[in-house]
Amino acid sequence: MPRPRRVRATKASTQPFADVTGPHATWCVDFKGHFRTRDGSKCYPLTIIDAHSRFLLRCEVLENPDGPAVQRVFDSAFSEFGLPAAIRSDNGPPFASVGAGGLTKLAVWWLRLGIRLERIEPGKPQQNGRQERFHRTLKHETARPPRATLSAQQRAFDLFRREYNHERPHEALAQRPPASAFTLSPRRYPRPLLRFPVDAPWYQAARIDRNGCIRWDGTPLFISAALAHEDVELRYESAIEQWHVVFGPLSLGWIRQMPTLRFTPTKGRMADLVEKELSQKLSGMSSD
Repeated sequence: MPRPRRVRATKASTQPFADVTGPHATWCVDFKGHFRTRDGSKCYPLTIIDAHSRFLLRCEVLENPDGPAVQRVFDSAFSEFGLPAAIRSDNGPPFASVGAGGLTKLAVWWLRLGIRLERIEPGKPQQNGRQERFHRTLKHETARPPRATLSAQQRAFDLFRREYNHERPHEALAQRPPASAFTLSPRRYPRPLLRFPVDAPWYQAARIDRNGCIRWDGTPLFISAALAHEDVELRYESAIEQWHVVFGPLSLGWIRQMPTLRFTPTKGRMADLVEKELSQKLSGMSSD
């Protein structure tokens, strides 16, 4: 049994969001609502915008809005521009899930590149307002009417992106185009993926298997399918007799052994509540 120590619950996202102080402080990503091209093909436009400069990093036609497709777009953007400090998204797939830490395979990849996750609150698109306003402009100028095919729609997006970045004045930039406020990131890509170390010798690490489980005294305990083949950190909290499960900067949840073995995830911003409740429990115990 590791030496007990009080631990601090980590956050699943930054709230309030960190200040946007320059290019690549935060990239904003979202899907514009899907539509059909004139040949009947479904089009899911994925847009990535630098929050400081409003530079449109990518505007890509996707036929399937899944994690592997989005990762390919980000791989291309990272290769061209470098890495951001944070990525802001909504709480929907493939950016986030309802599982432990809100993680998806895509989010795990971002974390291991050293990118902070920022997730807007459900039902509050204004927290990603730059993207919302931009999508209205994009729809008006490139999809009314839709182009004949997906490839034709992509050409329309590419022409718009070139004009938007290099020619069109932006009110938030004193009527200068986004390219005038944009530079390449000093954080280059590709870079080795991070392995999050165990913080102290009295903590433990556990490997997630291909099914998303760890082994607890021989019993499989499901944590997260998004973390298959990754290591998580286990920190024992003696005040509540539970184990805190952590992946890098994220609180994933708590393992209780008695009366039955159980894992309770801290989903998304619920990590904040866990920290508050833990502080209250500890405060109450110390005053008794």
